[in-house]
Amino acid sequence: MPEIYGNVSGLGPQAQHTLERIYRRRVPADRITTPELVRSLAEASRETKRQVGALVHRSGAVEYVVVGTATGLMLPDIGRLRAAEGRFRALRLVHTHLFGEPLTRDDLTDLTRLRLDLVAVVGLDENGEPRSQSWAYNVPSSESELPYRVSGPSPYGQPEPNFSELIASLEQEFARRGRTREVAKDGRAILVHVGSRRTPGAGDRARSGLAELQALARTAGVEIADTVVQLRDQVDPKFVLGRGKLEEVILRAIDLDAETLIFDQELSPSQANGIAAHTDLKVVDRTQLILDIFAQRAESSDGKLQVELAQLKYALPRLGARDDSLSRLTGGIGGRGPGETKLEIGRRRARDRVTRLERELAQLSKKRSEQRRRRVTSSIPVVALVGYTNAGKSTLLNALTGAGVLAEDKLFATLDTRARRLRLPSGDFVVLTDTVGFIRDMPKDLFAAFRATFEEIADADLLLEVVDGASGERDDHVEATERLLEQLELGRIPRLRVYSKADLLPDEERRRLDEEPRATTFSAHDDGSVKALLERLAAILPSPTPRTPRAEIAADV
Repeated sequence: MPEIYGNVSGLGPQAQHTLERIYRRRVPADRITTPELVRSLAEASRETKRQVGALVHRSGAVEYVVVGTATGLMLPDIGRLRAAEGRFRALRLVHTHLFGEPLTRDDLTDLTRLRLDLVAVVGLDENGEPRSQSWAYNVPSSESELPYRVSGPSPYGQPEPNFSELIASLEQEFARRGRTREVAKDGRAILVHVGSRRTPGAGDRARSGLAELQALARTAGVEIADTVVQLRDQVDPKFVLGRGKLEEVILRAIDLDAETLIFDQELSPSQANGIAAHTDLKVVDRTQLILDIFAQRAESSDGKLQVELAQLKYALPRLGARDDSLSRLTGGIGGRGPGETKLEIGRRRARDRVTRLERELAQLSKKRSEQRRRRVTSSIPVVALVGYTNAGKSTLLNALTGAGVLAEDKLFATLDTRARRLRLPSGDFVVLTDTVGFIRDMPKDLFAAFRATFEEIADADLLLEVVDGASGERDDHVEATERLLEQLELGRIPRLRVYSKADLLPDEERRRLDEEPRATTFSAHDDGSVKALLERLAAILPSPTPRTPRAEIAADV
């Protein structure tokens, strides 16, 4: 017996039989629909008092018959979000509207989200007879255009375009655009920032947050297809964006062939699952993006353990995604009661792994403490580089010591702590250490995992706070660094602020920064700048033997 999909509750035997007869209809390859199919759909609508639709394959066969409500139609699951690149679903939807209304937003959303060949609507009059017709199909579009084209409504019976020729030309155009589009190794993404318009400076915060999210995405290897900003009175508890705005983003993602939505905030598990289920796109929040970058860039065993621990702590509350395979029980030795679901097993194994990682990191922390203790007894002063990510810490380390560490114009280019010996003009030596960069709103699990690494600088005699002097977000970066140093209880250590990339600053601005107390400017391309900084360090750290008390160093800064 042919299956009827959708709102089938309350259907009588006669209505059921009328709906089943729709499966007998065939549509020629060059036609959108036929009078016979339209009559069958209209008859079924009159009997059921509901919208009735047919999903017709290009072969001409009716593959699905769907019943809706008086004002809408819910299509069955016909697969993933999009078909193969440059191709449509090979299905077109033909359905009725009981009150003669034209194509609705739901119709256009189904067309674009499901990559249907075409959506056609037959408007019925008060007697249930066909009165009007309209249809829409996907088209390649630019940023200022809609991703679909609508024809009608026009009186029923007007000539139709040749369906097979129309679809063939459209698929060729989509395929041509797909071939000319550069594809990043980790796909294309739309970046989304949602903020409160009630917050002072909400527009500026949105721009700076989105700029940083773009930098993070590029560091992660993601191609940015588009950006979306929405300022609301309050964030939607389910979808973050409003439902209408989310539908617009879905249409934009389909048109740009974007696979991922990246949100500039941490999403709750229910929000991430809700958005993913509604859009059929991969959903990533800011925290997960940063964790992915750390996972790509961690090189040492210590760093890899710290990143894995942070990822597990982030994922644990998000292991609640429901799936049929998770409902099966497993028993036997080691089971609890009648058995554990696969979901419970996954959670238990993740918790066990977290415990094991925390134990290993505690042992590594003891080793680092011993290494710091040996440095302290050696009486060699320690200078630690701290600051916002991509401020130029690795470049400064290379300029002063010739360390040759990786220095890229990317966020979190280096994660692992590095220590190099630096000879001052006085002939004395100091140990210069470089740590992972800071970032505002650093994920709490990542901060906790890297806390022991940050504490490498706890025994430093002096902090060189590196600030990107040419950044438009300079003051925000300084504020974020101050806040994180206070959280680490490192605010008591003497500090010298170094404004890097000084060669990009106007002369007047550079002089103003040089005049700040406990601050100086620096350019890796200026040998005089390097020499001046070394002389400043020699003046602050006069002699490593005996070890200079921090109070005396603070007075010299």
